Amino acid sequence: MFNKLKQFNDLRSRAKTVQTALEKESAEGSAGWGKVKVTVNGNQRVTSVAIADDAMADKAKLQDLIKEAVNDSLEKVQKMLAGKLKDIGGLDLAKDIQDLMKG
Repeated sequence: MFNKLKQFNDLRSRAKTVQTALEKESAEGSAGWGKVKVTVNGNQRVTSVAIADDAMADKAKLQDLIKEAVNDSLEKVQKMLAGKLKDIGGLDLAKDIQDLMKG
C-alpha cells in the first residue's frame, strides 16, 4: 500500500513538471489574413487575442474569424506538443499512470 502511494506521489510530481514545461510553450493561430490572432499555451489555454479594428465591423464574420483563429492555434499547439511530450517524458507518464491504475 505504501509503495503504491509513493508511486502515485512520484507520478504526481512528474505530471506537475510536464504541466509546467508545457505552460511555457505557445502557438499563435490566425484568421482573416491576420486580422484575428489567438495565442494558446501548451496547456491549451488562450493567453492572448488580437483583433484588427476593421475586423469588428461585421459581428457574425468576427465570430467566425475568432473561431477559426482559436482552432488554428489549438491545432498548431497540439502538433508542437506531440513532439515536446516525447522529449520530456510526458508519454511515459501517461503509460505509468495507466499501469498504476491496473495494478
